[in-house]
Amino acid sequence: MANAHSIPDLKNQVRDFWDADPCGTRYLEGPEDFQAHARARYALEPHIPEFARFSSARGLRVLEVGVGMGADYLEWLKAGALASGVDLSAASLERARRRCELAGFRPDLRLADAERLPFGNNTFDVVYSYGVMHHSPDTPQCFREAWRVLKPGGEARIMVYHHPSLTGAMLWLRYGLSQGKSLRRAVYDHLESPGTKTYTLAEVRSMMAGFENIALRQVFSPGDLLLNRPSARFQSPAYRLVWRLYPRRLAGMLGGGWGLFLLISGRKPAVPAPYALTECSSHQRCKT
Repeated sequence: MANAHSIPDLKNQVRDFWDADPCGTRYLEGPEDFQAHARARYALEPHIPEFARFSSARGLRVLEVGVGMGADYLEWLKAGALASGVDLSAASLERARRRCELAGFRPDLRLADAERLPFGNNTFDVVYSYGVMHHSPDTPQCFREAWRVLKPGGEARIMVYHHPSLTGAMLWLRYGLSQGKSLRRAVYDHLESPGTKTYTLAEVRSMMAGFENIALRQVFSPGDLLLNRPSARFQSPAYRLVWRLYPRRLAGMLGGGWGLFLLISGRKPAVPAPYALTECSSHQRCKT
């Protein structure tokens, strides 16, 4: 949906969005109450520690792409990883840096673009990115960069948004149906930062073309079941009523295949072949 001329402007819009409202800010109970943020994050998304495998990271070189306010990044440091982190948002990095310093750590955090990582080839044992790459205009390039900076035999652990999802369907009912938008376009325009994309299982496999031992797992997001606290745009009495009456149990039972979160892991081959170039947008299948 973005083209070569609009990508720089879109990337600036994404940066400005997260600078204005770093991910998870609504769960801070005070300006530096990072423990409240972590409690909410891992209560709403209890699969994160198992997927990230923080506890097995001691001594490993880990890169987190898109640290946000640093909840997961701090877990890497606490586990004994040699962890670096990048983010496009300076405001998010400042909070992540403060979080780590309050916990007694000296973080290695850099302002950087996931499409052009400031690290050499074959540097990291693990590249971890949770809910970030689908916000970048060129998501396949983010996957290629993850592959590039991984050591041979290293593992990528990435979460991107899945198509279709209950969250996307709700956004389509609210914004897309009346305006003639597709489900994907409703997500692109209205889910978090501008230009957010979703991907089918087949599209993700295509973006993971350079990896082996690929594993995909789909899970419900807090948004699919309206477990999350409503953001600023959903504070009216009508929205509060929707949150109260939403049939979470029924949605969870009948919504198989419609979870928003797609957890992806894959290894860079010990003797890697050149990464296959992919083209993938939010409205067509990836091509190699």
